Formats: sequence, C-alpha cells, structure tokens
Amino acid sequence: MSLLSPLHLLRYGAANLGAPLLTAAAGWIAYSRLAIDHEVALPPALAAEHDTFSSVAGKLGYYVDRHAAGRPLVLLHSVNAAASAFEMRPLFEHFRGSRPVYALDLPGFGSSTRSDRDYAPTLYRDAIVDFLTAVVGAPADVIALSLGCEFAALAANLRPEAFRSLAFISPTGLSAEERGGDSPRARRVHSTFDMSLWRQPFYDLLVSRPSLKYFLKRSFVGEVDPGLLHYAFLTSHQKGAVHAPLCFISGRLFTPAIAESTYVRLQRPTLAIYDQDAHVSFERLPELMDRNKHWRAIRIVPTRGLPHWEKLPETVAALEAFWASADENVADDEPAEEASVEEASVEEANAEEGADASSQAASADDAEGDAPADVDSDPASTGEPATDESPESAGADDEASA
Repeated sequence: MSLLSPLHLLRYGAANLGAPLLTAAAGWIAYSRLAIDHEVALPPALAAEHDTFSSVAGKLGYYVDRHAAGRPLVLLHSVNAAASAFEMRPLFEHFRGSRPVYALDLPGFGSSTRSDRDYAPTLYRDAIVDFLTAVVGAPADVIALSLGCEFAALAANLRPEAFRSLAFISPTGLSAEERGGDSPRARRVHSTFDMSLWRQPFYDLLVSRPSLKYFLKRSFVGEVDPGLLHYAFLTSHQKGAVHAPLCFISGRLFTPAIAESTYVRLQRPTLAIYDQDAHVSFERLPELMDRNKHWRAIRIVPTRGLPHWEKLPETVAALEAFWASADENVADDEPAEEASVEEASVEEANAEEGADASSQAASADDAEGDAPADVDSDPASTGEPATDESPESAGADDEASA
C-alpha cells in the first residue's frame, strides 16, 4: 500500500490527532477534579429575607419581602446551566415595598437542594404548588421566565385556585417544532452526559466564565450585566450543581406539546412578554391566543429573552396594565377573556425615557444584524408590540442551546 493512499492518510491523521485530544481531555478531567472549587461561598441572590421550606422536591430556598400588603407576587426563574433567583432580581427590587414579593429557587438551583435525583417537569410543578399553598397561602400573580413558564403552567392547571394570573417572559413551548421530553433518546443522552468520569468536567466547561458570558450575551442586546454573570459563576460552582442542568441539557425537562396539553387549557389571565430570543421562538403564539382568550401578548423591543433586565420600565408597564385589566374584569364580573394589554402602557414608559415606539423599532432593526437569518421573515419584525388585536405578529428564531 502506498504511503500516500487515502486510507493511510486517514489512519495517520487519526493516530496523530487522537493522542493530543485524549491528552487534553485527560488533562481537563484532572484539572476539574483537582483545581476547580466546586463549593465556593454563595452569597444571597437577593438582599431580602431568606427562608427554606420542605417540599416534595426536598428543601427549597426562597426570598421574600413582606413589608407591604396586597396580592402576593411570585417570581420563578428559568432553567439553564447556572440558574437561580438572581435572574428575577430587577422585578423583585422594583415591586418590593409595594406588595408582598417572593422569589423561589427551583429544585436543583440556587439555595435549594441539589441532590442527585431524577429531575422532571412534574417535580418542578409539584414544588411550585407546594410553595404557593404552604408558604404564600393566597392566590398570587406569578411571573415566570423561559422554561419556568412551562412549570408554572403545569402547576396552574393542577391548582388553579393558587393563581390569580400568570405572566410568562420569553416562554418556551411555543415553537413550531417540538423539543425535548423524557424520551428513550433523551435518557440515553442524559446517561452519556452523566458518566461519572466526565460528568463534572463537562459541566465545568459549560460554566466557565467565558462560556457563561457567551451564552448570556445571546440573551442581551447590550452588554451582559456583570452582577448576573458573576452570580451565575458562583451558583454553578456548588456541590451538586451539575445534576439538574444535565437533565435540562438532555431535553428531559421540556414537556412535549405543552401548548396543546397545558397552555391552551389555562383558565387564568395569562400574558406572554417576548421579542427576539436565541433559544426559543413563538410561532404558535397567535394560534394559542385564538384558541384561549385568557391569553394576551406584548412585544418589548429590542430584547433577546431578558426584557426585565434591559427594558425594565416597559416590562413593568406591561405587567401593571395587564394586572389592572384583569382586576377590572373581576370587579365587573366579566369573563377574563375580555382582558387586554394596551400598547399605550409600553409607549408611555418609553416616553418617560425620551423615546417613542418608532425609535424602539429602529433600535430593533439595528440589533437584529447578528440574529439568525430566519428572523428577517418574522411578521413581527416591525418592532410594534403584539397584543390581542394583532396576534399574528408573534414569531422568532428557534435555536436549542444549553
């Protein structure tokens, strides 16, 4: 056989590339075990009273400010490699002192138990129900983020009396293409990630500072908030921090057909706040709003999944208009489906900052330059907020990411 034959070159390349790769992998595994601190000091995510309670998911931590009376507000963070109640900090700080505000650390994250167990959507559903019934104790306005929206919806269908309303920020489960689920394939993927030899080293790569900054940057139009980045690093370097994220990465924490099985059945006023998002899309939002008149939607531009971090006044205005509308309907004994979110609420907030809706649209066009190409075909790319009068404007790119 000639030394220059393709087969020989292939074998030569594999032998010469394989050894360095194996050496690098072995070096990283050793570095992960010997040099990375997996029990760093974790300060409170919020400057507020912190407590724990026992639930079906184990001991769960939460933050609370009870200095004001009124209907409780409950904040639920997303699920990712480095999630915690810190993600909801801008909303907690804004509403504290005006009503009772709670922020829960979901099972496997933040100050909650991070045991090596089988994490599943039903576990998060039951944890939220336990929290609302055992700790909050009154029908609450609930704001959830990303995958946390699916868990909140599951809980609301199970115990609707514990909810007064639901606000979903960049909710998952509205893409045209279904994702995830506890399938045999997802279990195989999870088993592969969960091998004891490389489980922790693999996770350590995901939650290195450069990796965290990369993924967070995809959720910001502007610069990543340094406090959020720093806390993401701290909370991901805790004992047991690897377990819940690996279930998430494998796709097992998503509920297939959540729109059909759960979202369409919600019987509480529900608001979707959205715009661009690197990880989810919203093609099914118009259909959902047509089928369930409890749903409303508003688009806050330019944002990429975290409007409460980059557009807090607009986000607060949308929430307060939504709650006021829902309250008016209850007071008038009218069905909740008559509620609507007025576009003027967001425009007024923009005016206070010296910018109107048209300037936001221009900013959105500029910000979309590095977005996936299919965003250009989004019928909502005009930058106008979507409401119940214009449900066809929902839509964005769909890209899975840990």
